[in-house]
Amino acid sequence: MEIMKRSGKYKILILGLDNSGKTSILVSMSKQSNILSYCSLRPTKGISIKNFDTDEIKLNVWDFGGQKQYIKEYIENFNRYLTKTNEIIFVFDVQDIDRYDSALNYFKDIVHLIKDNIQKIELCIFLHKFDPNIREKEQFKNIDEIVKRKLIDKIVKIIPAQFSYKIFKTTIYSVFEKDMIMTNG
Repeated sequence: MEIMKRSGKYKILILGLDNSGKTSILVSMSKQSNILSYCSLRPTKGISIKNFDTDEIKLNVWDFGGQKQYIKEYIENFNRYLTKTNEIIFVFDVQDIDRYDSALNYFKDIVHLIKDNIQKIELCIFLHKFDPNIREKEQFKNIDEIVKRKLIDKIVKIIPAQFSYKIFKTTIYSVFEKDMIMTNG
């Protein structure tokens, strides 16, 4: 956060496999979204760059499409994307259990590429699509245990000891809420 206060600009790279929810997260970050904002989303082709102004900083967010044909190019040229990067968000789709290994391999490649980088980059891992009703589906009744064993434990082994990182459970869904504003009895 000190970087943000110094420069007033903050560059974020969002990476992960296709359909992991990267663009949905980006739409949510814009704080100018509604339900229709998500209906028209299409897979990101290549890299999409969005800029957001907040009260304190300017966010420069790079959304990396997660299709195989793009990932190869990102890996080969990653150093050029890292310039002035403050944070990398890597998104894992917790509901796509069959592709955990593919996502972990991509994550491992990214960590290897930033390992020797001299600039300080914050690393955030989003365990995404941890939706409110996920445990109601039979295949996800034990999702916390599955994610710990098949993702978190492996993620932690990939990250070098000198790295600082944060892991979050994320979702773009909100649960129905009701707040009483008036009553007559």
